Amino acid sequence: MPFDRAASLLGPSGPFARGLDGYEDRQGQVAMASAVERALAEDRILLCEAGTGTGKTLAYLVPAILSGRKVVVSTATKALEDQIYTKDLPLVAEHLRLDPRAALVKGLGNYLCLRRFSELRTSPGAGAGIAGRSLPLIEAWAQETEMGDVAELAHLAEGDPLWREVASSSETRLGASCEYFERCFVTRMKRDSEAARLLVVNHHLFFADLALKMAGARRGFAGAGALPPYDAVIFDEAHQLEDIATGFFGVRVSRARVDSMLRDADRAFIASGLADRILGRGEGTAITAVVRESADALFDRLASLGGAAGGGDRGEARSPLARDAWSGELLDAYHRLDDHLEALAAYASANAISEAVQLVGNRAAQLRDDAARIVDPATNQVTWVEVRGRAVSFGASPVDLGDMLREHVFERIGAVVLTSATLTTGGSAGAGFRFLRSRMGLDEDVSVPVDELEVPSPFDYPTAALLYTPRDLPEATDAAFVERAADRAAELIGITGGGAFLLCTSIRAMNALAAALRVRLGRAAAVARADGGAPGRQAPLLVQGDAPKGALLRRFRAERHAVLVATMSFWEGVDVPGEALRLVIIEKLPFAVPTDPVVAARCTAIEQGGGNPFIAYSVPQAAITLKQGFGRLIRARTDRGIVAILDRRIRTRGYGRVLLDSLPDARRTDRIEDVRAFWAARAADAEAERGGAPART
Repeated sequence: MPFDRAASLLGPSGPFARGLDGYEDRQGQVAMASAVERALAEDRILLCEAGTGTGKTLAYLVPAILSGRKVVVSTATKALEDQIYTKDLPLVAEHLRLDPRAALVKGLGNYLCLRRFSELRTSPGAGAGIAGRSLPLIEAWAQETEMGDVAELAHLAEGDPLWREVASSSETRLGASCEYFERCFVTRMKRDSEAARLLVVNHHLFFADLALKMAGARRGFAGAGALPPYDAVIFDEAHQLEDIATGFFGVRVSRARVDSMLRDADRAFIASGLADRILGRGEGTAITAVVRESADALFDRLASLGGAAGGGDRGEARSPLARDAWSGELLDAYHRLDDHLEALAAYASANAISEAVQLVGNRAAQLRDDAARIVDPATNQVTWVEVRGRAVSFGASPVDLGDMLREHVFERIGAVVLTSATLTTGGSAGAGFRFLRSRMGLDEDVSVPVDELEVPSPFDYPTAALLYTPRDLPEATDAAFVERAADRAAELIGITGGGAFLLCTSIRAMNALAAALRVRLGRAAAVARADGGAPGRQAPLLVQGDAPKGALLRRFRAERHAVLVATMSFWEGVDVPGEALRLVIIEKLPFAVPTDPVVAARCTAIEQGGGNPFIAYSVPQAAITLKQGFGRLIRARTDRGIVAILDRRIRTRGYGRVLLDSLPDARRTDRIEDVRAFWAARAADAEAERGGAPART
């Protein structure tokens, strides 16, 4: 049967073309919509790379709504989740006259827990310190919110620690026995999701749900999970699936998790009359004090083991935790914490005069079980310790997720779409979808038919962009690299007049380049003032971490000539179309940190299987990340700009060809003179368009 219902609605004679100003008929979008429609109708797996500008969101939303099936749309971020629900779905409803019957479903940590909120307000010291500043904001909002979603709390600082004390979670939720159950925001969300035909979620929630259902099935509790049953799933930004799933099919015990449980325990004991309401003292709180002391001793000992790890944001803070590390003082510290958690669980169970107290016992028991799984890990698991300042955690992560994904996602669901602007890699080492298939468990004899579709971007990259890859900089490992890279970055910023992202591969590199660049930009502005030529206004230098991500992006867009120095969180999922972003500088090739325990274990597994881990894993993964970084530049047909990769290895090493072949077909050069000429020509064209000069011939 032809699969053209969605295509006819999105095509040149469809409702969008007739009713939406500026709507463009895109052949790639129509092709993708037909492929998605077939996958949903025939229970097929579709791997679809849809280049930037394809319009992939509508290409999967329209067939999903038309399918009549219960479809989960899973995205990489809550921001994209919100965009789909508040922008794209209303567009479909308005122009196609289709009722999406959609529900926006976020992880429990996004919703206010009325019980925890009440316990916090009545606990000793509720109005002091951080709580004294943030609690009034939450109190005022709680009186008027209908959804209880923290995204509505615009005046609460991003990452405010008080939110963790009042947010819902799988560990703190009581269910139907809670006195707030009928008013609960999570209850409402779950009822909405059961009634909806289209669920908009993110990958974290999807895999949290899958992990809960798998654990429930092992214990004989069918139906346990965060999401209701569904018929199909569409993964947008599917290149992130392995990394996100790894977190949910491993186990982590952190100092923050233990501290949160103990604070909730003290509040539950007070609220239940098991501890003095004024002084906060009682038998239970005495036990929590002992648990806190033994936990601190264990985490301090673990910190000394992992303290040599770096402080980057690509896993550099993790170091291996071998099974034989659990001996001597470390093993003694673990046993003390285990004994005290057992005592807390026993006390809470024996005095369970409220559901909140019983929940303390459950959480203490779960912490014991999780820690034991790390100390004595299962096969296909690698254990590690992570240290970021006082934040310390230890955990176990799966090495290979392929079998699990094949069995519990692809073969169980059947109709699965994986899409992103970056799923394929170039060159013979990872051609096409080969790398994705190998990581998703789709390179074996999967029982569900698999289709592949590459939809190129409609953008004219040879006209719109120049890729500059200099050969004359030091090696990325050279001590002189940072200074020379800062010199070249400043030169490039001078050519474009700012409007630049400088994307780094670690926090350490980001800070070093930001400091060096600040000196150079200040010097350039001073020289310009002294020469009496240009006004000498220094381009504003923004650095990740100086403000929340959203605030940095808003300022970057408004300034129009700013320079933003950032790490991996800005390599993807950031959309700055137009003149504000015209230069993307990539510091180094984004290889995964080889010493990270999970990366090292995966490379070892490939090597033991007879493969070359660098070629089979590291290079394809870097190619996808590099494509994401390049993709920040051209976001609309009218965008023009330069991408500079300062790591000479892309030109001098054999694997550089794979990376280059993975990138869009922009014009390429290794000469700074060509960069100047490209930008001068671009400026001339822009002036001609404004009517100020004849166009170039």
